[in-house]
Amino acid sequence: MRTLFLIALGSALGGVARNGLSAWVAQRAGDAFPWGTLAVNVLGSLVVGALAAVGDAPRWGLSVEARQFLMIGVLGGFTTFSAFSLQTLRLIQGGDWARVAGNVFLSVGLGLAAAALGYRLVRGLAG
Repeated sequence: MRTLFLIALGSALGGVARNGLSAWVAQRAGDAFPWGTLAVNVLGSLVVGALAAVGDAPRWGLSVEARQFLMIGVLGGFTTFSAFSLQTLRLIQGGDWARVAGNVFLSVGLGLAAAALGYRLVRGLAG
C-alpha cells in the first residue's frame, strides 16, 4: 500500500510540474508546434537516464521505493507520451506533414539522446 501511495504522490507532483513547464514553454514559443510537450519529454528522458545510472551505480543505488516514486510516479506523471500522440494525431489530421515529421523525429531523437546523456553524466560522476 505504501508503494502505491508513493507512486500516486509522485504522479501528482510530476503532473503539476508537467503542466507548469509545458505552459511556460508554450507561452514563450507559441502553440503552432508542441514545444512544451517536446521540452517535457526531453527533460523527462534526461532525468530518467540519470536516475537509471544512479540506480545502476553500486555506491549510489536507489531503494526500490525511491525508484518507483521517482521513475514510475514523478516521471510517469511528468512525461507526456499520450499528449505527444494526440498532438501528433491532430497535426496528421490537419495535413501538416512537416510538423508531424518534426515532432516525431525531434521527440524520439532528442528523448533518446537526452536519456543517454543523463545516464553518461551520472555514470561519469560515479566513476
